[in-house]
Amino acid sequence: MVRRVIAGEFDEDPRYATYRARGTTDWLLVHTLDGGGRFGARSADVPAVPGRTLLVRPGTLHDYGTAVGQERWHFLYAHFHPRDDWLPLLSWPQVTAGIGSIEATGEVRRGIEAALRTAVGGRDTAGRNGELAAVNALESALLWCDRVNISRELAGTDERLLRAIALIDADLRADLRVAHLARASSLSASRFAHLFVTQFGVSPQRFVERRRLAAAARSLELTNRTITSIAAACGFESPMYFASRFRARYGMSPSEFRARREL
Repeated sequence: MVRRVIAGEFDEDPRYATYRARGTTDWLLVHTLDGGGRFGARSADVPAVPGRTLLVRPGTLHDYGTAVGQERWHFLYAHFHPRDDWLPLLSWPQVTAGIGSIEATGEVRRGIEAALRTAVGGRDTAGRNGELAAVNALESALLWCDRVNISRELAGTDERLLRAIALIDADLRADLRVAHLARASSLSASRFAHLFVTQFGVSPQRFVERRRLAAAARSLELTNRTITSIAAACGFESPMYFASRFRARYGMSPSEFRARREL
């Protein structure tokens, strides 16, 4: 029987290397925890650095190992056969043919790592439930990755606005007022706001709020953090205002939204 997910954790020395000329028939996800690795054998190596998650498509050459000059490469990995409804989550920015890359920091990075560690634990659980636990945990990891994947929704976007989007997603608690975002985009505030509405159909302020609320919704689904701490982490100074805006967006309170995962 083909297992849907095979997950693990390696902490390898400088001699570690793997080569598969035809790759594999499944997908491979690798998230670096510490040290460094490399994908490729020449100067065009794709570096595997802490906080970076790489996704290798089926049939892609596997030529990877501990990076030159590194004493270790500590990473989590998962070989998997995706469910059909995962396919949109596998459309990542490509750093080279067949290899996508996601960079994560802060809460998102912690979420990816926690989910992958759960997948590794599920691998060691006997029976059908162990397989299901690993599948569910890997899906959570992919959802965390999708939070910082701007390639799907922003294809064709003006690159000046992409700089603003990157600034928004880098730290939802930062000063994300129009004037600040416009400076990061090398545009006047009025020109930035006009261009933003033209491309996205909403004002920059509304876009930022939706980004913050979406991040909060993911945290409510995937973590057990308090609602107050989630609100603060997503850039809302007032928990009451957060709850009000969340209800306006999702039609229910944050606590009601979280309770759905128990159903």
